[in-house]
Amino acid sequence: QVQLVESGGGLVQAGGSLRLSCAASARTFSSWTLGWFRQPTGKEREFAAAISYGGASTYYADSVKGRFTISRDNAKKTVYLQMNSLKPEDTAVYYCAASPSRGLVRRPHEYNYWGQGTQVTVSS
Repeated sequence: QVQLVESGGGLVQAGGSLRLSCAASARTFSSWTLGWFRQPTGKEREFAAAISYGGASTYYADSVKGRFTISRDNAKKTVYLQMNSLKPEDTAVYYCAASPSRGLVRRPHEYNYWGQGTQVTVSS
């Protein structure tokens, strides 16, 4: 069982930055691939970024590549999403998720555990 709790969301102006954190309670945290997804109001949940269980590999959606950085600290059982150059279209509820896959996966059904989400709002 893995429990995930996101934090760090809020209101920011376009061009600003936010850092999301996701703390996990799992003895085997280091064995999970972790991902960040987002869901704008009225739209489907979409993939943003993923990081391999060891942290050596990362994968980004084209919409965030070059602006967002995913990282993890296995000792702290925490995954982060640094978001720079934010745009109004980045406004969404952001979720972290854990997958048992050994590959970098981007489809929601490949993730077994989800956090409750944190709201990010970017004003123009």
